[in-house]
This record gives sequence, C-alpha cells and structure tokens, in this order.
Amino acid sequence: MITKRIIPCLDIKDGRTVKGTNFVNLRDAGDPVALAKIYSETGADELVFLDISATEERRKTLADLVLRVASQVNIPFTVGGGISSVEDVDILLQNGADKVSINSSAVKRPELINELVAKFGSQCIVVAIDAKYVEGGWIVHLVGGKVPTEYNLFDWAKEVEERGAGEILFTSMDNDGTKDGFANEALARLSESLNIPIIASGGAGNMQHFADAFTEGKADAALAASVFHFKEIEIPSLKEELATQGIAMRL
Repeated sequence: MITKRIIPCLDIKDGRTVKGTNFVNLRDAGDPVALAKIYSETGADELVFLDISATEERRKTLADLVLRVASQVNIPFTVGGGISSVEDVDILLQNGADKVSINSSAVKRPELINELVAKFGSQCIVVAIDAKYVEGGWIVHLVGGKVPTEYNLFDWAKEVEERGAGEILFTSMDNDGTKDGFANEALARLSESLNIPIIASGGAGNMQHFADAFTEGKADAALAASVFHFKEIEIPSLKEELATQGIAMRL
C-alpha cells in the first residue's frame, strides 16, 4: 500500500518563514533552515519551500537559502517561487532541491511544463495551483492569489497532467489559514479525474482535517504550515493518529 505523505510548507519572505490567512496578514514563523532541520528529524515525509514574493517582486528564488536548507534535511525537498525557465530549475536542483514547483509561469506559458519535463523528468516537476471558489466555480489565481485568471481549476489541472507534470499542489485560497479543514470536495474531484498525485493545501487546523483530506478528499499528501510551525500539531503524534484510523503512514 502506498503511504500518505505529511508535508510541512515553509513560505519564505525576506529570508524568514512567514504564515498568513487567505494569503494575507503575514506573521513571522521562524528561521527556515532551523525549521527544515527539525521537520526532517521529526518525521516529515517531504518539505516544500516557497519564496512567496519571488514572482510578485520579479526576482529569483533565494538559491543560497535553498542550499542551506538542503544541507540540513534528508527527505525530499521541493522549491518554488519565481521559476520561469530551464536555467532556473537547473540552479535549484544543483543547489539541493529534489523537485521544483511552478505556478504563475506555467499558466502564462504552459509550454514551460513540457520543457521542464523533457529536461528533468516528470518526477521533478510539481505544478502548484491556487484557486478560489467564485460564482459557482473554482477559478485559478496567480501572483500569490492576487490575480484571477480565465482558467477553471479542473480544466487547468487536466492540462497540467497532459503536459507531463508529476504532481499537483492544490491550495484552496478560501481555506488557506482558516484552520477549518481542507477543500475536500474539490480535492476528491481532482483525485478522481487525474492519474497523478494530488497534494492538499490550505485549511489544516487539527488532526482530523488531515484524516479527512486523505479519506474524503482522496489526497495523496497533505501540506500545512502554521499548525506545524507554531507546534499546534506535532508530526509524530499526527502520523500515529492517522495510522490508528487505518491510513497508511511512514512511521
């Protein structure tokens, strides 16, 4: 049986880990290098590191910070933020990232997905999709959730899969930071319509929310930030609880 994955997310702004609600009202959550080391040692299955202002500020992901984080972890490590070319990905992978996450750049130029997959392989390419429920449909947003697009979540996710991406990281902007649970209905629809893994993001507030994402949402992995950063949920305890509910975990 394939185990489900628990993934802490380090949102980075100005070299610090931050966390907000609905993509705004950011607060400091600590040093990303120290946090990464703790998560690697306490049972996280993977890490995601997102330079959340890289696209907005038109600068590249902090490659030196990636190198420092990668030196402290022994679990798969995904990096995103401001990635728009084969060269960007090459630098990040050389600095220690195992995978990269692209978002705005993929929507603006979908061929980028094909190019990255051809160069580095599907297993390295994660496409992040930030979506918000607007007037009866899930609409994809860009630039940290600030700019709505004409893309429907499910149509775009299907195109992403067809272009060769290895995983999709779906964040519900409506659920982000609310601690009210993941967008399980949308997650289940994604999982049922696609053949690549879906990472759930946005809304984790307690252990049952993770269980629901795996059972109701049929997600392959669940990502969270503040509940881990502020020690509201400890990863070893979370994985033990999920295992008692019959969810396959790497303990």
